[in-house]
Amino acid sequence: MPKAIHLISPNFSDIFSPNIEIGQFPDGDIHVRVPPILECRGQDVVIFHRLYPRQNTSLMGLFLILDSLKEIGAKHVTVVAPYLPYSRQDKKKLNGEVASAFVVCNMLARAGCDKLITFDCHFLNKEGPAEFGELKIENISMGKALVEYAKATAFLGEPCEVITPDMGANYLVKEHGGKSYSKVRKEYEGDKIAYRDVGQMDGDFDVKDKNVLLLDDMISTGATMICALEKLTEGRAKKICCAATHGLFLYNCVDKIKKFTPYVFSSDSIINDNAKVSIKEKLADFGVSQPTLF
Repeated sequence: MPKAIHLISPNFSDIFSPNIEIGQFPDGDIHVRVPPILECRGQDVVIFHRLYPRQNTSLMGLFLILDSLKEIGAKHVTVVAPYLPYSRQDKKKLNGEVASAFVVCNMLARAGCDKLITFDCHFLNKEGPAEFGELKIENISMGKALVEYAKATAFLGEPCEVITPDMGANYLVKEHGGKSYSKVRKEYEGDKIAYRDVGQMDGDFDVKDKNVLLLDDMISTGATMICALEKLTEGRAKKICCAATHGLFLYNCVDKIKKFTPYVFSSDSIINDNAKVSIKEKLADFGVSQPTLF
C-alpha cells in the first residue's frame, strides 16, 4: 500500500495509538474531531476504525469521519474495519425484507470509502479483492492463523481435522481437507423475524478418535457451533476446539460451548476475553502497519 496518512480511532487503541477523538453527548449523539484533518488534503488516507460493538453508533462515527475527509479533499480513502456489521443480511427471504448488507456497503462507498479492508466477511466466500454493491472490498482471512494457534495450544502439535459448521465458511478450510457440515435453518417463527434456529445439520465424515478444530467466520449466539459440537460428541471425536475470526459471543454462549470443550477462542477483530490471535500481523503483511501519525 502506498504511503498514506493514517487516522486511528479510539476503538483501535489496542493496536495503534489513536489520533481521532470520538465522544458522546448526553442524548446519545456522537462528537467527532479529526485533529490532523488539514494534513489530509490531497493525500491518501487510511482510517482504522472498528464497527463493533455498538455498530450503529460506530457506523455513524465513520460516516462523519469520511465526510470530513471528503470536505477537505482527501485523495483516496481506505477504511480498515476488521468486522463488518450487517454482513449476514445479504439476501432477501421474506417479501419486503431489506438486504441491509448492500445498504451499508453502498452507504460507505457513497460517503467516500474508496476501499474497505476487512476480515472474513460473511457474505464473501473467498479471500482477496471483491466488489459488493458499490463498495470495493479486500477480504483478509484469519483462517491459517487460527488453525496454527489451535494446533500449538489445544492439540500440542498432534494432527487434527479442520471442519466448518456450515458450507458458507468452507473457504476457511479448503487447505485442510475442505470438510463442512451442511446446515438448514428453520423458518421464521412468530415475532422472531431477525433470527432462525438451526433445524438440521449433517456431515458425511468420520471423526471417531480424531482431534477436530471447528472453524467459522464468526460465533454470534453460538447456536451453529453448539449443533456441530453435539454432532462431534456423538461421533466420539477425541479432542475438540472451537475458533472463529469474529468472536461476538452473545448470550453467554462461551459457557455453553465450554460444556463440550474448554478450547474456544477468536481473533481480536472484535475485542473480547477469548481473543487469542491478533490481526496485527495480517495487517502488516498487507502493508498497513507502522502508521504515519500527525
